[in-house]
Amino acid sequence: MSVKYNIVARGNPSNATAPVRYYPSIVHTGETSLRQLSQRISSISTVSSIDTIAVLEAFLQVLPDELANGNIVRLGDFGSFWLRTKSDGSATPEDVSERNIKSVKPNFSPGREFSQEINSIDFRKKSGAVG
Repeated sequence: MSVKYNIVARGNPSNATAPVRYYPSIVHTGETSLRQLSQRISSISTVSSIDTIAVLEAFLQVLPDELANGNIVRLGDFGSFWLRTKSDGSATPEDVSERNIKSVKPNFSPGREFSQEINSIDFRKKSGAVG
């Protein structure tokens, strides 16, 4: 199995006079739904697709709560989730408050085994790939 990529031209946002550079950009070929994932999991396990959906839905409810409690959620060889913030700085420590926080986003760090699987992906240039 291989992942296809296009070639895209990108300028340097910090230097408008710099020459354009060309980069590979992954071509997404579709989407997989929660139902499709549950059916695949069911086909390789003893768990029904209905039970798999129930567990995945419960996970989607529990994960934000765990992150909101300040926890890092470790999922073994899959990886870990935690929160990160985008914030404005203050001149003194006393001036720092929750108002400095502009946004909060979940962060994911893949585990070793998951990273190895992802890093073993074969890439192929899509024919007519410039664009």
